[in-house]
Amino acid sequence: MEETAIPDPGLPPAPGAEQYPSLALANSAVALPGGHRVDQLGTPAGANEWLTERGLAPVEIGMREMCAKQLHFLREQVRALFAARVAGLPALPAALSAVNDALVRVPTAPLLRWDDKTGPYRAAPHPTSQIVDHALATLAADAADLLTSSDAERLTACGSPPCNRYLLRHGRRHWCSTRCGDRARAARAYARRGGAA
Repeated sequence: MEETAIPDPGLPPAPGAEQYPSLALANSAVALPGGHRVDQLGTPAGANEWLTERGLAPVEIGMREMCAKQLHFLREQVRALFAARVAGLPALPAALSAVNDALVRVPTAPLLRWDDKTGPYRAAPHPTSQIVDHALATLAADAADLLTSSDAERLTACGSPPCNRYLLRHGRRHWCSTRCGDRARAARAYARRGGAA
């Protein structure tokens, strides 16, 4: 499959991706017709931009290749868990371990802090050295929340090959976008015409 440098495939977010950042993470690598693939996390700068757009990292944190690879790895594990859920199959132990490892990387509870002038307050730790760990933990927690919520019943894969995005189904809609729906309807119409001939 050919990797393209275009960071945005021009597709709107799949239904549910604005509510669940983990769904957006799973959909950050998109298979397109013609054997093309767009990876929004394909470069450290792209990964930085993707995290910044979702409020998971400050602008220009100077993402390194190693950190971008950690994000890629988590994406593949989340995709594996979503695929297992959609297919009704047991989850791969490695995918579960990866998500759980990301969950426990950083404290999730706000810690007690003390200001000399105003006194005690609670704040989540967010030192610069742990920005990516916080982002990974947040995305892993979101995936766990989605998979254990009632919305998990609506989780499905886009029904328009070669698209590989996931979405939360609304009614009978099984497509992540109007473009994919149009492509699936056109393919069905073409198959009917070919069968009639």
